[in-house]
Amino acid sequence: MALLALGINHKTASVAVREKVAFSPERIVSALQEAQKVSAVSEVAILSTCNRTELYCATELEGSRALLEWLGDYHDLKFGELESCSYVHWDEDAARHMMKVASGLDSLVLGEPQILGQLKSAYATAREAETVGGELGRLFEQTFSVAKRVRTDTAIGENPVSVAYAAVHLANHLFSDMSSNRALLIGAGRTVELVARHLKEAGVRDITVANRTLSRAQELAQEIQGDAILLSDIPDRLPYADIVIASTASQLPILGKGAVERALKMRKHRPIFMVDIAVPRDIEPQVSELEDVYLYTVDDLKQVIDENVKSREGAAREAEHLVESGAAEFMFQIRALSATSTLKQFRGQVEDIRDTEVEKALKVIRNGGDPEAVLKGLARGLTNKIIHSPTVQVRKASAEGRVEVTDWLRELFELPTSKADTASTDKR
Repeated sequence: MALLALGINHKTASVAVREKVAFSPERIVSALQEAQKVSAVSEVAILSTCNRTELYCATELEGSRALLEWLGDYHDLKFGELESCSYVHWDEDAARHMMKVASGLDSLVLGEPQILGQLKSAYATAREAETVGGELGRLFEQTFSVAKRVRTDTAIGENPVSVAYAAVHLANHLFSDMSSNRALLIGAGRTVELVARHLKEAGVRDITVANRTLSRAQELAQEIQGDAILLSDIPDRLPYADIVIASTASQLPILGKGAVERALKMRKHRPIFMVDIAVPRDIEPQVSELEDVYLYTVDDLKQVIDENVKSREGAAREAEHLVESGAAEFMFQIRALSATSTLKQFRGQVEDIRDTEVEKALKVIRNGGDPEAVLKGLARGLTNKIIHSPTVQVRKASAEGRVEVTDWLRELFELPTSKADTASTDKR
């Protein structure tokens, strides 16, 4: 059984492609069960975030095409469109990749902590769907252990430059004094919560939170001393917003070009700064065609983030070392486990020989045989039966020129090297 990590991310695919391949939370369980039906896939988990969609599998597939075809069919995408921006990692490379993802080393924001929680959620969902077992389960547990070590032993997570920070930083470039600006936040999740805090720190006093669930919007608005509205109220509030930042889990755009056009007319074409952090996008891409609108997507934030990554480059190298060690340790454990069934079979065979020889010895003793002679006969019988097959096979291997089998025998039974063996090795 091989381990496979397959997917796309912010490095290989544009937001336009990533939003097509994103899985909505309510469809993950059914998608997992469908993916598991792909030939030779025994276990599967799906990680779907704004920056990546990845499938982690335990499989007997010789290649990744079947899974990539399934992913394309599921999202109505052509195989070539996915193949050109996807990546595939097998076994130790797959383990290393997952550990880098969990540690924030493969994120748009180096060291960002949210990805670990998202990976844990992906694992929990796969367990709920009963599509993950021993193989992937061990990989996830080792991955979480390595990620925890990275957080504890390095400074990778100190002062991370988040997507939320980058969005507010961009707004600062457009508005020199943000204290007089009004902000409209669409969504009420963790990212929007961080955006709200950064906006408050930047001096923005008037913040409105729009959400599908009013109670959650009110909860966040109360923390920042702002207002709360429903998504349906956005058109009424939009004309008064100088800054609009969106991040929801909606599968369809929430803000369209028409609504923004009407808002601009009411604003007499005063500019609106917009950042769409969501994948799939919350703001129609056509909005960027309007004059007086500065629309940025999550991909546009990369330059801001890159400028602030250098301070953590040393920590990143330390984290990479921990990931390398963790992946090597995991593969060592997997290889050791692969011998378990053979060792069980070997033990069972030896125990059968033992039981047979003991029963023969007991029968002789019950019939009045000399116990000392019986014990000696038992020892001889056990020895002969146990070493008979290995002896035959080693002699056969040596005759065929497979002299390494003799070396394995010495290693297995920790036999001292004789002069004859040394001379034989020299002749090779």
